[in-house]
Amino acid sequence: MKLLLAGLKDPRWRLDTLRLEPAGVRWLTPGLRKYSCQLTIDTNTVNTNLQLSDNNRKVTYVEGVQSYPDHPERFDVHPQLLCRNGLTGRCYWEVKWRGRVDISVSYKGIEGKGDTYDCRFGQNDQSWRLRCSNDGPHSVCHNKRETPISSSSSSSSSSSVSNRAAVYVDCLAGTLSFYRVSSDTLIHLHTFKT
Repeated sequence: MKLLLAGLKDPRWRLDTLRLEPAGVRWLTPGLRKYSCQLTIDTNTVNTNLQLSDNNRKVTYVEGVQSYPDHPERFDVHPQLLCRNGLTGRCYWEVKWRGRVDISVSYKGIEGKGDTYDCRFGQNDQSWRLRCSNDGPHSVCHNKRETPISSSSSSSSSSSVSNRAAVYVDCLAGTLSFYRVSSDTLIHLHTFKT
């Protein structure tokens, strides 16, 4: 900005149009939340032990098999699902959970059929996983390499446990970051360089 202002003071410079994209008040907000995106579950991929509710915004593991129609992209063994949205640019979203859950980012082409590592989030070079429990986030995994999260990053006092995590993907930079959300503060857990 200083360079632009200095240039405008120089009589030899001329600025006809200055276009800032993306534009709007949202982009003036500091922090990652300005990159919030709305994810949509791809119902053709949902494993039959996962029950969808709340207009497909909530997922619950159940013992009983759900009666979803057969589909070639459906995860048939592992209780996993994909979202319909492809991620581009910078994307941020938050997840609330209860119990044990894996929050994952995956390429669309991940294998969904069978009981191999190629099908399990975090166990291949196509996906990354943050594993959480009621005590908070405790490990990340990519390509079968599990990394514990330090207790100072993942733990919090029992009065402030929120069971919320955030995911930030910067496609251009090739980074994927996981955060714990505590009282609307983001606490960095781990960043993968893809």
